[in-house]
Amino acid sequence: MNLRFPKRWRPAATLAAMLLASPAMGAAPDAPVPQLRKQGTAVQLIVDNQPFLVLGGELHNSNASSLPYLEKLWQPLKEAGVNTVLAPVEWDQVEPQEGRFDFTVLDGMLKQARASNSRLILLWFGAWKNSMSTYMPPFVKRDQQRFPRARNRAGQAQDILSPFGAATLKADSAAFSAMMKHLKQADPQRTVLMVQVENEIGMLPDVRDYSAPANAAFAGPVPAQLTAYLAANRAGLHPMVRKLWESRGSRNAGSWGEVFGDSIEAQEVFQAWYYAVFTNGLAAAGKAAYGLPMFVNVALNRPGKKPGEYPSAGPLPHLFDIWKAGAPAVDILAIDSYFPNFAEWARQFKRPDNPLFVPEGNRIGRPELGANAFFSIGELDAIGYSPFGIEDIKDAPKDPLRGAYALLRQMTPLIMQSQGKGVMRGFKANLSYDGVVDPTPAKVMLGGFQLEVSLANQWGKTESLEYEGRGGLVIQTGEDEFVVAGKGMTVTFRDPGDPAATVGIEKATEGGFQDGAWQEGRWMNGDQTHQGRHIRLDGDRWSAQKVKLYTFR
Repeated sequence: MNLRFPKRWRPAATLAAMLLASPAMGAAPDAPVPQLRKQGTAVQLIVDNQPFLVLGGELHNSNASSLPYLEKLWQPLKEAGVNTVLAPVEWDQVEPQEGRFDFTVLDGMLKQARASNSRLILLWFGAWKNSMSTYMPPFVKRDQQRFPRARNRAGQAQDILSPFGAATLKADSAAFSAMMKHLKQADPQRTVLMVQVENEIGMLPDVRDYSAPANAAFAGPVPAQLTAYLAANRAGLHPMVRKLWESRGSRNAGSWGEVFGDSIEAQEVFQAWYYAVFTNGLAAAGKAAYGLPMFVNVALNRPGKKPGEYPSAGPLPHLFDIWKAGAPAVDILAIDSYFPNFAEWARQFKRPDNPLFVPEGNRIGRPELGANAFFSIGELDAIGYSPFGIEDIKDAPKDPLRGAYALLRQMTPLIMQSQGKGVMRGFKANLSYDGVVDPTPAKVMLGGFQLEVSLANQWGKTESLEYEGRGGLVIQTGEDEFVVAGKGMTVTFRDPGDPAATVGIEKATEGGFQDGAWQEGRWMNGDQTHQGRHIRLDGDRWSAQKVKLYTFR
């Protein structure tokens, strides 16, 4: 068998020095600023000079606005294994009067997080939250001349700030910059790891803003910055964007109608550009005050729906090129996923220019959350995973996410060492948008072996909900050694280059990791491996096994 194995591989037993699951909050003052760094084909979040895996949870929108209310949530989140809490910071609460800033709640949040040994990712609810503009302060709400609203096709004002308002960007940026400047001074421990800019930007109920400034911009020239990006990245453009552009002759100048046409798709491209440019200005202003990594999130589009029937022009995969060209200050375009076909969507967000981060991976209590986390991290090298409404886990002591996070925390050193090196694969059930399960086993190559991974119950019928909750990852830890972790997985190893060969199990042990090193438990060489045929993980709990293989003919 021709094994291609990393030359610089360090076995799991040497990982004790890489205690990355939750860097100590007792870091020295003025700890290093968190940053993104590339490792192989992966991008990792670096905290205290070490890769950090976000095992997160996003709070309900209003629960961080009251410190007494928030105080009650930290202990159950800690017990659930959450190492990072995603919490909103509201523009209207930060700037109750124009130019007068109040960071009392933010400072209290920082203090509480440190006391709980937790990290934070802040969500800036500024000009837009879920498309609407409900978190703008009173001075913005009441002055519609200075801070114009977007208008629908009929000319009616919407409760959505227009991205064509220069004063809106200036005011939003001033508040955001003030918050970032304050955070830099108030958080020398680097409790805050990243910042989300706005929340689920998108236009409703039409494809774009039809205000007078928006209509004038649509009749005006396409910025050279965008056409230059299209020309430089032609081969890799999304098919929709490339078709729009090339169907009009691949022009490098002209009005939006001349360059892209006036179809609903072309108008969504137009709106996406101006959302991206606004967001870029906001992110750049914040980074100038304090250079934390920044991301935007997006609400996904449902099948068969037109732009405006879903939040139009957000950073969706078919508009990535527009957002990447218009918002270079934004580090990550992140996925909010509430659909069953999570794997199909998540794959689209992992690109060479875009690491995967999942700030909203469906609501807490859903059976698939643990499997989605393992798949995101194991297959797509995700920076982290976070369900929405995480505080609800306090009412669900048997929620399976607890077990998934506990195992991922144990494995974090090995996972972070493995990302981007081609030695790790993740698995979950393939579901359609309608929730129909494809039970076909996955077949992938890893370390010269073909792995056939089934999520079916080997001893009976598997219900759809069982499939949703099953998944895991496999990591190559030696030339013929692997760690298999997850729930309800059966993994068979084959030699694709030698049909006459059988890959057997020399040794299989159940166990876990402590201080980065494998701790051996039960030996599983009998019934548990079906007499040496495969590695099988129980379907009712999250567990890990280590296997050493051999080949016979």
